[in-house]
Amino acid sequence: MKTFHRFITKPAAIAVAATAALVITTSGAFAAGTLTPKGSPHAPIAIRDHHVKVTINNGFAKTEVLQTFYNPNDIDLEAVYRCPLPKSASLSEVTLTMGERDIHGEVVERQKAQTIYESEKKAGSDVGLATKDSFKAFEFRVHPVKAHDETRIRVVYYQPVPIDTGIGRYLYPLEEGGTDDPAAFSFWNPVHDAVEGNFSAEVILKSAWPIEQVRIPGFENETTTEKLQDGHYRMLLEKQGQALNQDLVVYYRLAQDLPGRVEVVPFREEGAKEGTFMMVVTPGIDLKPIENGADYVYVLDTSGSMASKIHTLTDGVTRVIGNMSPKDRFRVVTFSDSARDFTGGWVTATPENVEKTVKKIQGLRTNGGTDIYAGLDLAMKKLDDDRATSVVLVTDGVTNRGIVDPVKFHELTKQHDIRIFGFLLGNSANWPLMRTVCEGSGGFYAGVSNADDIMGQILQAKSKIVHESLHDAEFSIKGVKTFNVSGKLPGKIYRGEQLVMFGQYEKGGKAELTLEARLTGEDKTYHTEFEFPDVDTANPEIERLWALDQIEQIELRANQGEMPVRESEDAIRDLGLEYQLVTDETAMLVLADDAFERHGISRKNRDRVARENAAQSARAAAPTPTSYRVDKAKPFTPGNAPRISGGGGGGGALPPFAVVLLLLFSGLAAKLGIRKDA
Repeated sequence: MKTFHRFITKPAAIAVAATAALVITTSGAFAAGTLTPKGSPHAPIAIRDHHVKVTINNGFAKTEVLQTFYNPNDIDLEAVYRCPLPKSASLSEVTLTMGERDIHGEVVERQKAQTIYESEKKAGSDVGLATKDSFKAFEFRVHPVKAHDETRIRVVYYQPVPIDTGIGRYLYPLEEGGTDDPAAFSFWNPVHDAVEGNFSAEVILKSAWPIEQVRIPGFENETTTEKLQDGHYRMLLEKQGQALNQDLVVYYRLAQDLPGRVEVVPFREEGAKEGTFMMVVTPGIDLKPIENGADYVYVLDTSGSMASKIHTLTDGVTRVIGNMSPKDRFRVVTFSDSARDFTGGWVTATPENVEKTVKKIQGLRTNGGTDIYAGLDLAMKKLDDDRATSVVLVTDGVTNRGIVDPVKFHELTKQHDIRIFGFLLGNSANWPLMRTVCEGSGGFYAGVSNADDIMGQILQAKSKIVHESLHDAEFSIKGVKTFNVSGKLPGKIYRGEQLVMFGQYEKGGKAELTLEARLTGEDKTYHTEFEFPDVDTANPEIERLWALDQIEQIELRANQGEMPVRESEDAIRDLGLEYQLVTDETAMLVLADDAFERHGISRKNRDRVARENAAQSARAAAPTPTSYRVDKAKPFTPGNAPRISGGGGGGGALPPFAVVLLLLFSGLAAKLGIRKDA
């Protein structure tokens, strides 16, 4: 904590992640932003300052958030707030500072945590509670926020940060999701989401591989970027009076001509029964462009919640359609309460047809709810078996009309040999459902912040679609017993796709990694050898990331109808308790030490956090990042990893929501024939 506080510009350091949703109430409620219930006599609890510190290293990020509340009222109140849930985020720490005392969190069963929270609140004790609202948000309760006093909260979570076509992307979600979920908190008014004092973010970027450029779009004028002697980057963003309504997106681009590679980040304590590992495979495989024409179906969400995003969607999609090959065909399907064949069937991508369709798309309007199933069902009609077909689904919503059962979505995708590529706009969107739909079809999905560029994201996906892919891909590890491994059956591997796998291993020893796949009808085999260590304690956070990955795999199996719901809930609860993760079945209870003892709650998280902090201090003191590449002596794949080349140069600022982020997409745009004035 002392190291952290040195760079904070005000003594009241701060934050809860994201659209920090605060509510002042004596009974508790939820919302996005700082809110006052209608008719409430109380003044809003203020956000004094907001600070986030991000450390990206070895394929994952640690996000540390600090926030200070101030209660201007004459009575003590309870604060209840939400923050958008980053995908694959493992919440590991919650600390409340009440006066001069810090109290910390332990994960227990959800119902037990809620019961204890209410009893401690009734007794007037200092207490906090962190829960997870499915895929949408973390929810926090704090009691009491004392009259005319400050209360500080510290939140820490971890998440993987994979590389796609040489580009790393980290998202700190601040913007409220804006979905048309009927559970949305629209009855709260007004919203006060501005930070009274200093908003700041520090990003430390460490990489064993050379980095060419870094950027935080939309905050260029407020960001100071420093390249350190060891090749690390430090970005510091400071702004007064910043509203918590714009996501913070950090991009970094690796150097050209980096090799395809296998990296293994292990963790195994001496004498442990098993170790844990994160394996990152960056294939260096020459996947050639597909020369023949293909069919594309664009499935576009026009529900009411898309009102603030429809321009971004239409601009991106029309530009992509405008740069299709005349050999290609396309359809456009729109959906809200129901689905509509917008183009009335297949359209050949001639300049005349493209111009006509683009004008129609630019006139799209939004209203109604979200029936994603109807949109996908209509997209899969009128298919031509003689042509390769890809579906591009763009939505921001939680499906709330028609069929909503994930199992039915999985069954729909299995009826057709068609790849679905999904783009989720904004926060709080239903990414578990999108994963079920896309991965079940052999496609992939990506989140898109409103601070991103939808055209760039779609073009990045198109670079995969218009190149060959590895089919029937399957990994195997021999020589060392491994188990509970995810990602062993990717099915398809696309151009520039980095594969992240988590697993456990019995003990150290020499292992052989093999990938078997088919490329243009020919069987391919790639392999290498490496050592699993008997002892390596440098990255204890890998255990939490593995456990969260297991939870996501369990959720996927349940969504596909392969695992009973009750069985999945029990498994998720057990993993959450063992590895101290906030899940739908668990919660983090924040109490004083004597209260934990009184309730008979063991301090598993305290001990785990101590190990993690000690390892992080050791890594921070190291002069250079550790390289975890294991295939240098015997490369796994023969060539260099694909990368989006490009201009963009060094310093110039790009406007928010730039049509093409030069840093990311200018090279790809050139390859696809996009004019600079397009």
